[in-house]
Amino acid sequence: MDIRQKASITAISLASILASSKFIIGFTSGSMAVVSSGLDSLLDAFMSLMNLFAVRKASQPADDSHQYGHGKVEDMAQVIQALVIVISGVLIISRSVRYCLRNEVITYSFLDASIMVLSLAFTFAITAILNNIAEKTDSNTLRADALHYKSDIYSNTGAIIAITLAFYTGRTFFDLLFAVITGCIIIYSAMHILKSGLYGLMDASIPKRMQETIEKIIGRLPYPYAGYHKLRTRFSGNKKYIDFHLLICKKLNIDEAHELANKLEKTIKEKVLIADIVIHVEPCDLGGCKLTEETCTVRRPKAVAKK
Repeated sequence: MDIRQKASITAISLASILASSKFIIGFTSGSMAVVSSGLDSLLDAFMSLMNLFAVRKASQPADDSHQYGHGKVEDMAQVIQALVIVISGVLIISRSVRYCLRNEVITYSFLDASIMVLSLAFTFAITAILNNIAEKTDSNTLRADALHYKSDIYSNTGAIIAITLAFYTGRTFFDLLFAVITGCIIIYSAMHILKSGLYGLMDASIPKRMQETIEKIIGRLPYPYAGYHKLRTRFSGNKKYIDFHLLICKKLNIDEAHELANKLEKTIKEKVLIADIVIHVEPCDLGGCKLTEETCTVRRPKAVAKK
């Protein structure tokens, strides 16, 4: 079991405990803010469970039917996750409106505020764990998981404020208002998750900053490097796919050119984690030099510019 799966299991366990506690207390008091937060925690547990399945499937090695691996499973999980979260947000808002129209009675207790404070502390811990592992493994699935747990921080804070205001003013309007705000936050967070998942399914390019890093690494190569073109990138799950044509001085033999390409691939992988890199080596076809570093028409203009 890798570190990503352990992080997902931790999140599932904590979210399940929180969801059960919130439902029991929320339905007892009639607080929609607590119930909506409980529903959010239940969805968190469900999403983390689905992410655990996606991470396990994506970790499987490539086979004859999936020669590029199973990374797309993570992107599909993000899309499904986002759609479910949107539906849950709509349900929270609609149910809160119905409660408001019916003038339902809410009876608060010390447990309402206590469970929300405990939930806030747990959510901070879960978010920190997921973000930390996501950065180490560069996992978009765990980033998405951390994102909707982060929305819980806002919703839990809102629920605490709502319970406090409603308790001291005697007006349930605050409870229902913050439940609606929670629903809106959930929907807004889902849009980011949906965008990331769809980009992965559509083979979008890797982040611009990461691509610029790759270009700088290639550009720093010394002679007999002579340029590059046709750089293409995409991502699938947490894996990046990079391919480009590397131009090398045509005086080199095949072994020397291959060794240079291997060193370049290793350097890029040190900066871009979990990457599949394909480098197509081509001989430089520019004329006007005698196949030396001093006469290289690619390197010489750069040296002149530095002076």
